[in-house]
Amino acid sequence: MSERIILGIDPGLNITGFGVIAAENGSLKLIDAGTVRSKASDPLTLRLTELFQGLVHIIDKYSPEVMGMEKIYSHYRHPATAIIMGHARGVLCLAAGLKGIRVESLPATRVKKAVTGNGRASKQQVNGMICRIFGIREELKPLDVSDALAVAVTLYEEERYARKH
Repeated sequence: MSERIILGIDPGLNITGFGVIAAENGSLKLIDAGTVRSKASDPLTLRLTELFQGLVHIIDKYSPEVMGMEKIYSHYRHPATAIIMGHARGVLCLAAGLKGIRVESLPATRVKKAVTGNGRASKQQVNGMICRIFGIREELKPLDVSDALAVAVTLYEEERYARKH
């Protein structure tokens, strides 16, 4: 079995977390993780362009075969948040689509349950488990990074399970 590169994304307009992992023979290896950021003071079009270009750079550098992204969750009291997240997710999906990368959306509760065993786990609990999985000694910061890695790990585990059954 050859090495598979999986990209996990925790989308956001200010901060988008990313995590790149390699899976081979049932083991996972952390390749890279970090953030793509935009400035809140910049116009929306510039911010979206920065997200798009940042993700294209990551895709070009690592050539993932699949990208997992956390689904949008927005409370009905904050519809503007969902709209802004929709813009960010849209350009991230466009970047992947233009590069021929399959995109899978995963609900946050499913990611948390897969990584911690609890669908209502805190971001800190997810961070702790991701650090354990990859042997990282210090907390990952910002938490968007560990969330993105959790998405990648969950996508890997779900696809591995689906291939077996």
